[in-house]
Amino acid sequence: MLNLPNILTLIRLALIPVFVILFYYPTPMSNFYAALVFVIAALTDLLDGFLARKLHLETKFGAFLDPVADKIIVCVALVLIVEYYSVHVNEYFPHINLFVSIPAMIIVAREITVSALREWMAELGKRSQVAVSWVGKWKTTIQLASLALLIWRYNDPVIYAALGMLAIATVLTIWSMVMYLKAGLSTMLVTAPKENKKE
Repeated sequence: MLNLPNILTLIRLALIPVFVILFYYPTPMSNFYAALVFVIAALTDLLDGFLARKLHLETKFGAFLDPVADKIIVCVALVLIVEYYSVHVNEYFPHINLFVSIPAMIIVAREITVSALREWMAELGKRSQVAVSWVGKWKTTIQLASLALLIWRYNDPVIYAALGMLAIATVLTIWSMVMYLKAGLSTMLVTAPKENKKE
């Protein structure tokens, strides 16, 4: 069960409390180190998936744990930046907190919806129909980059650029969710008559 990709996934989970502690640690460089840990955790996600495919080390445990680790660290990061920019809203422009909290709500809602959809499709043996699309991959990449920059908050231009990236990631989030829901809805329409016949 514990192979190299799974160990990397567990390391990603172990980095979450380190990331949270650094985020709150009251030193001038703590935000940089928190962003660095977040980026390292994100890179382990790319690496464990690559190694699992390259070395043929895919396991059911890894298939379960990898997306869970991804969603936990993203949700934790979203909670932290929503809190930070809500508390420090007066240091930036008015309502900057809305530009963080609204995308955060959409992203979390999407993750819950798509996770439930994938679980349901897996029960039907049609998990491949909701596999990660190119839209989902771009969404994840831009989303992680924007979160890292919002955690780092090096200067105002970096923060505003990160907010723009987060807005793009939010649009891609909605787009990818619609794609997954369309695939799920088509399956529902196909399977529903069969279920009715059985009854």
